[in-house]
Amino acid sequence: MAWNCYTMNNSIRQPKQVIKSVDREMKEGIIGMEKKKKLPIGIEYFKDFRRDNFYYVDKTAFIRDLIDLRGSINLFTRPRRFGKSLNMNMLKTFFEIGTDPSLFDGMEISKETELCEQYMGKYPVIFISLKDVEGMDYQTAYDMLGSVVSEEARRFKFLLESNRLMEYEKEQLVCLMRGDFGKTVYLQNSLRLLTEFLFAHYEIPAIVLIDEYDVPLDKAYQDGFYSEMVRLIRSLFSQVFKTNEKLYFAVITGCLRIAKESIFTGLNNFKVRTISDVDFAEYFGFTDNEVRDMLSYYGVEDSFAKIKEWYDGYHFGHVDVYCPWDVINQCDKLRAWKGAPMESHWENSSSNAIIQDILATATETTKSQIEALISGEVIEKGSVGDL
Repeated sequence: MAWNCYTMNNSIRQPKQVIKSVDREMKEGIIGMEKKKKLPIGIEYFKDFRRDNFYYVDKTAFIRDLIDLRGSINLFTRPRRFGKSLNMNMLKTFFEIGTDPSLFDGMEISKETELCEQYMGKYPVIFISLKDVEGMDYQTAYDMLGSVVSEEARRFKFLLESNRLMEYEKEQLVCLMRGDFGKTVYLQNSLRLLTEFLFAHYEIPAIVLIDEYDVPLDKAYQDGFYSEMVRLIRSLFSQVFKTNEKLYFAVITGCLRIAKESIFTGLNNFKVRTISDVDFAEYFGFTDNEVRDMLSYYGVEDSFAKIKEWYDGYHFGHVDVYCPWDVINQCDKLRAWKGAPMESHWENSSSNAIIQDILATATETTKSQIEALISGEVIEKGSVGDL
């Protein structure tokens, strides 16, 4: 009992000293940060970095490489929280007609003057994110997808005043804007129709950006209507991407690679950029130098070794990269208190439910194949349309 009392008395006195020290460090940190840019926790809109003075890790060279190396359809697969949505919004902001060129002043891409003159603000852009397309059943997910497409169609309501669109085309656009997708074919053909309307108005082919394409498929798999959702997404993509002269190029992002045989059937000039590809490796995630620069900017460069130990666990192509979500959140804590303990921020922000489910129900054959893949071996499969 004496030992317990001694321990309790110390536990009462000691934290007060620690708390005073922590408070002092935090106050000093906050005072020192008053004129610093805000850390972009959860910011997905490129324009917000300039408008609201957020710290930006410059990934605009991605635009240059995409123009130089792109195919007709370009799929980038990366883990969650690695900047896919921000990069997609950056592409939209750069290419879309009517963009504000000053948003890119001082950025890496601004050094490519001829490229900027040729491409910046020169194309109609269709941009949809499928991150919220889910439901407990197929009809709910279908309606969510229709809502996403309808919202994007309403961005182009100015086309209703265009003298280059026929009346029946304006009627079709109104249907898209209202979300009149009672017949599946209307939703399946929706994005292709938008490219046609934009081409009729501008006489310029459109760029199509689709973010988080695999989320509806992941959710459908979990809730038991995967085959119906695959058919819907396959038809939607086929209509807009296959032999569409009104399309300039497309970029698609996701976490999972759904085989071409199931979703991207028949698409020509289709390029997949996974984490094993060298091209574009440095544009998703932070590099050593980018992390050093960020920590130095906020005066916590002494924490680099710990940051590297905790968050430098990814290798894309030939580049070691850090998870941006972890680095930004930890830097935010360190700027306020240099003694802030390291945390695993990513694990509370996402889910690997589909992997957990597969492992829970896997046969011995499947388990052995997964082990082979982890060991760096190769396994061969036929069509995985029924994945």
